[in-house]
Amino acid sequence: MRKRNPMLFAALMALATPALSAPAAPPAPADFRARLPEDEIIYFVLPDRFDNGDPRNDKGDFGGDRLTHGYDPTAKGFFHGGDLKGLTRRLDYIQGLGATAIWVGPIFRNKPVQGAKGQESAGYHGYWITDFNHVDPHFGTDADFAALVEAAHGRGMKVYMDIIANHTADVIHYRECAVSACTYRSRADYPYQRRGGVTGQPINPGFTSDDDHRADNFAQLTDPSYAYTPYIPKGEEQAKTPAWLNDVTLYHNRGETTYRGESATMGDFVGLDDLMTENPRVIAGMIEIFGDWIDRFGVDGFRVDTARHVDPHFWQAFVPAMQARAKAKGIPNFHIFGEVSESDILSGPLAWHTREGGFPSVLDFAFHQVAIQTVAGKGATALWEKMLQGDALYVQGEATARQLPTFISNHDNGRFATFVRRAFPAASEQEVLDRVTLGHAMMLTLRGAPTLYYGDEQGFSGDGGDQDAREDMFGSKVAIYNDNRLVGTDATTATPRFDPAHSLYRTIAALARLRTAHPALRRGKQVVRARSEEPGLFALSRFDPDTGAEYLIAFNTSTAPIQTHVQVDVRSDAFVTLAGAPCAGPVAAPGSLAVTLPPLGYSLCAVRALPSPSAKSPE
Repeated sequence: MRKRNPMLFAALMALATPALSAPAAPPAPADFRARLPEDEIIYFVLPDRFDNGDPRNDKGDFGGDRLTHGYDPTAKGFFHGGDLKGLTRRLDYIQGLGATAIWVGPIFRNKPVQGAKGQESAGYHGYWITDFNHVDPHFGTDADFAALVEAAHGRGMKVYMDIIANHTADVIHYRECAVSACTYRSRADYPYQRRGGVTGQPINPGFTSDDDHRADNFAQLTDPSYAYTPYIPKGEEQAKTPAWLNDVTLYHNRGETTYRGESATMGDFVGLDDLMTENPRVIAGMIEIFGDWIDRFGVDGFRVDTARHVDPHFWQAFVPAMQARAKAKGIPNFHIFGEVSESDILSGPLAWHTREGGFPSVLDFAFHQVAIQTVAGKGATALWEKMLQGDALYVQGEATARQLPTFISNHDNGRFATFVRRAFPAASEQEVLDRVTLGHAMMLTLRGAPTLYYGDEQGFSGDGGDQDAREDMFGSKVAIYNDNRLVGTDATTATPRFDPAHSLYRTIAALARLRTAHPALRRGKQVVRARSEEPGLFALSRFDPDTGAEYLIAFNTSTAPIQTHVQVDVRSDAFVTLAGAPCAGPVAAPGSLAVTLPPLGYSLCAVRALPSPSAKSPE
């Protein structure tokens, strides 16, 4: 019999808990900034919808009615009053959930209200920026953001900013289509050197091509009327900060994107002014804007909005500049991940952006899609293996894949519970809870940086995507939020939802603690052990990167119980249960572990005895 490692055994037994409970937050590490991106558990929050710490800033610094200041807590598309002070005072709650990093939705000053008459909504989400240098007054002040970062850092928690380089608020108009949206006009039909099409009047004679990235080339692009005639309405000529953003020649001005082909990087995104991100002036300006936020506040990473809608040349210059700025500030592992929205389980479209697109990491939409198909759907568990096989496509293969922020819910696509209820309309409330729990268990034990969406831990269910998935945590006055059936509770969003006793909060917190405590769950190599061409078993092993100790993780995506044997390493002779269904005991035979899973259940097991000291994870 192989000699046991008593210290490891004692640690595993101390953590073993079939019935999960909310643990105390782990102590902050001596140097939290030494953590790698895959070490983080990210909590994503929209400040306006989280907690209202200072009602005095509910209307920002604007007067007038709701169409001027944008505040109306009864309307889902307007400001509700959440702010940075509210977020700061809830750090205990967030850290208790096990989060080690906070991704804060955009906090830059926004155009308060946009939209055609009768279709107005507000910039509560933060993506309609007019001032890139300062905090929106609805959220507080620059000093409030500094206080948030300082408080988080004091707990060993990182802060990620949500940034935008693709567009600004909708300020620029086109004379040719003042009423309706302008259709996209391509470079072939409307070249930069002609006004109004290929047969139009010659303009910009010194401009060669937008593929020529020299500053003196773009300096020749002085007439922006090649596709449309852009103008800035009276009174808004200096609406944007920094001042260079008011120059219409620094925008594409080609009309609405179709989200594909050329227009994906050159078209206006729902009317928002699309920056000419291939222009060296724009690149330099954005590097200065966001580098300054690193310098001033010492933030730890950027989530990049609409990354796929920006010219890749921009990111190839921007990302290294931000990494260098962060290192100069003493931030060695600055995490930059781009939003590349692709509803495909194959990783190729995402991986391209880490190879050619200039990003070290991207949000893992492939993970999200497979979770929707298999846990909030009836897809085969083999889809997980198919998705994970794509990890080799990323720029550094599995090493990059481990840094991808994984998610099952977000503010655009919607909440996981929404997908569950759509796919299984006759499901009991217990089944809905089990499926939402299983989705979180997969996210917190598989590769990647788990990204929790605020409110999911309180059973928020949503009605759909976008505004329908952006409920208030601090007590809502929105009728279509308050009539939602929350998961795992009879409460509603009409009252504040910061309950650490909620079953989802407790389960997530316990799994998060295990992930933080065990390097195999953060950095370990994965080996698929079992999968099916129908709903049912998906199992894989993860191996401690230093000791080689094996962890078996098994999931049941079906509503029938499973009793089977799963392959393990022949050196792993006995396992202890860390979470979920029991798996403690010796192996049935060398290389085979008996696994019993309840419907929609999971099991997290760790080897009780270490392999030989020289052993490493299998190649």
